[in-house]
Amino acid sequence: MGILGAGTVGAAFLRLLERHGGVDVSAVLVRDVAKARDVGTWRPRFTDDPDLVLDGVDVLVELIGGVDEATELVARAADSGARVVSANKAALAEGWERWGPWVRGGRVGFEAAVMAGTPVVGPLAGALRGSRPIALHALLNGTCAFVIDRMEGGMDAAEALAEAQRLGYAEADPSIDVDGVDAAHKLCILARLAFDPEMPWGRVAGGVRGIRDLDARAVRREVARGRRVRLVASIWGGGDGWRTAVRPVVVPESHPLVLVGSGRNALAFTGDAVGDVLIAGAGAG
Repeated sequence: MGILGAGTVGAAFLRLLERHGGVDVSAVLVRDVAKARDVGTWRPRFTDDPDLVLDGVDVLVELIGGVDEATELVARAADSGARVVSANKAALAEGWERWGPWVRGGRVGFEAAVMAGTPVVGPLAGALRGSRPIALHALLNGTCAFVIDRMEGGMDAAEALAEAQRLGYAEADPSIDVDGVDAAHKLCILARLAFDPEMPWGRVAGGVRGIRDLDARAVRREVARGRRVRLVASIWGGGDGWRTAVRPVVVPESHPLVLVGSGRNALAFTGDAVGDVLIAGAGAG
């Protein structure tokens, strides 16, 4: 196995591999070989040379994020016959013209690209295909869920975001999260699995509004009325084409997306045969 990236996600993955055992890691691609990393007691070979990771690899795990570099390295591995596992929602959403054939050919697995370890890719691509889809509504971004939760508790938006950054839930530049882009990347992937296999990224990106301008006083007013605010990613329609949106929504406290608990990811799918299905669990972080 070759691994691209040993940041927060990559280091956690290496610790999991150590506990499971039975895997030979050829090398791990990093930008700074000298940087200290919490990867458990074992010491895999860190390198900044992609050739040392890719040559002769059977399975490539891609965790570097971004679109262009990740796509080119995955292309090298896939073209050589390796299987690829990726958590890269941005590349899958924006680079589908390259990634789509690998996915359809069974070369790429990407369960962790949406809702982290909570399985939604498998169910949507498998069992739930037995129903004609009607709608999907999901909570797909843990940073936004954390910030909204803190706003409900009395913090203003800036304080809540600063705490999320301090605890490691948000990046130093949180734009992708708070502007709704991360949730939109994930929604685009889900749309292709069960609604429209060629859903263009541009169509999804055009219907995105994040939480950057969400007013904490308005959030607390909704709490006082027995309602909650959530950043909801949705797919619906179907008659004249599927519609998508990512935006803050006011929902009652009895709504399934509220009952799953604070800060959790959740996906509510409605199909004509299966009815309503709810999948919930921990998200990234």
